[in-house]
Amino acid sequence: MNIVLQHIAPTFVSCKHQPLNNFRDGLTIDPFIPPRRKDKVVIVMGATGTGKSRLSIDLAKHFSAEVVNSDKMQIYEGLDIITNKVTDKETCGIQHHLLSIIDPNEVFTATDFCQRATKAVDSIISKGQLPIIAGGSNSYIKALVNDDIEFKSRYECCFLWIDVNLKILQRFVSKRVDKMVKEGLVEEAREFFNPDGDYTSGIRRAIGVPEMHQYFINENNKNTRDKMLQIAIENIKVNTYKLACCQRQNIRRLESQFEWKINRLDATEAFEKKGIESNQAWHNIVYEQSTQIVRHFRGEELLNIPSPPPPSSSSSSSTSFLPKVATMTH
Repeated sequence: MNIVLQHIAPTFVSCKHQPLNNFRDGLTIDPFIPPRRKDKVVIVMGATGTGKSRLSIDLAKHFSAEVVNSDKMQIYEGLDIITNKVTDKETCGIQHHLLSIIDPNEVFTATDFCQRATKAVDSIISKGQLPIIAGGSNSYIKALVNDDIEFKSRYECCFLWIDVNLKILQRFVSKRVDKMVKEGLVEEAREFFNPDGDYTSGIRRAIGVPEMHQYFINENNKNTRDKMLQIAIENIKVNTYKLACCQRQNIRRLESQFEWKINRLDATEAFEKKGIESNQAWHNIVYEQSTQIVRHFRGEELLNIPSPPPPSSSSSSSTSFLPKVATMTH
């Protein structure tokens, strides 16, 4: 019996590079190139006076970061007391962007904010730093994170929401306004007094300016001057609290409407206590929780990167200044 061996040519699977997928308008996508990894951005949210600046600076010191302001009144030059801008000392050397950069009389829109904020974030990332966007203007945050296509395609966001019981916050805000008056609120507002009563554009919209209008008109009347001042101060307190309620509702709305995963940090205990106990409560409840959230967001836990050692008794991990009352930023 004769056996015939037949040579069978081996079959190979082609490893040639697959052609690009073609789309209209000349756009091509290479299926072998993985999508670009999005850069990380932290966003600190909260009602007026809850400590957004404090937390953003705490985090910036911990993670080597820079802060991008998203308060629509603090973007303007002027009214440092009324808009509660952080002082040079309070920044602890942390670079802040979009702070006091716009003429007080100019119109500055959410679109303008998106353009400038994206540029600032790009600059921070190019230096190997973490961008932290902080402020109470939820309309700006929505426009940037949800409506700006470029930002959505390039960045992944971690949302931190500092929340405080509204009754506790109302008492705190009231005391803060009294302190602002002692620091020069009246004279600062006088610089933007408009005899025509138009406070609808620019920095004149800030809570603390329109409320002083009737006082400035009547301050030469010695019989009513003191009363008008007290009415103006009370109106500032009332409107600031209304703002806080509105901002809180807007954060809830953003969370539900766009299904954002917002990490809520209840800072009420830190506001109820005083002195060292208040700072310790802030450290335990707000600072430590937020740093763990951001570490997880950045993947540091997966890489087993150790946390910095706890602060010594002579220095606190968080900034010592109290959270300030913000302005009209919803």
